[in-house]
Amino acid sequence: MSATLSPDHPLAVAAVDAIRTGALDTLTKLLAENPGLATARLGDDREARSLLHVLTDWPGHFPGSAATVAALVDAGADVNARFVGPDAETPLHWAASCDDVEVLDALLDAGAEIDADGAVIADGTPLTDATAFGQWSAARRLIERGAHSGLWESAALGLLDRVEACFGTYPAPTTEEITGAFWGACHGGHRGTAEYLLSRGADLNWVGWNELTPLDAAVRHGATDLADWLRALGGRSSLRR
Repeated sequence: MSATLSPDHPLAVAAVDAIRTGALDTLTKLLAENPGLATARLGDDREARSLLHVLTDWPGHFPGSAATVAALVDAGADVNARFVGPDAETPLHWAASCDDVEVLDALLDAGAEIDADGAVIADGTPLTDATAFGQWSAARRLIERGAHSGLWESAALGLLDRVEACFGTYPAPTTEEITGAFWGACHGGHRGTAEYLLSRGADLNWVGWNELTPLDAAVRHGATDLADWLRALGGRSSLRR
């Protein structure tokens, strides 16, 4: 079998359908009858993904997904396979981006690298994706499983002890990093962490991701107390209403 299959190839179509519908018997039969299917890539030289990427693709949460991970890995799938394209995300990155904790756990149990780089967000880890996209269940689960968190991820999750620890390292966070983390704390709805970062020199009205200010990020999260506090300090919105 070719290492790369066109997504329109009948075998690729059948495998994708079995994965997305949770048809484990069908998938197991396809894998047994087609050696190399588990490691094949669907796509071409410019963009291709593994079958584990199919399983973790948006919106995720496909039926029987943990058993599907086991079947693919047992058949030889690389749990740390990289997407071929504009980024190099692993299946764990994609599971984190879908808030799919069941698959996330199954991938980690199968040996997925928890702090793999290559995220579409700043070439970061699965935790970077999870926090940036507001996939909080996956983000917290990654922390529980031992993921490293930098200043941004720690702020977005309200892990104040980890945020404070970042200021005890050399070099210390830059003003730009502090401001970005402050925005992240507001994005995650964590007033205590936001207060700490503002006291460290964050820009109250920086226009960040999605053209939102920290106030806008807090409002989007539904963090009313945080939003009211930001307004009282002079926090502004970048949105036209």
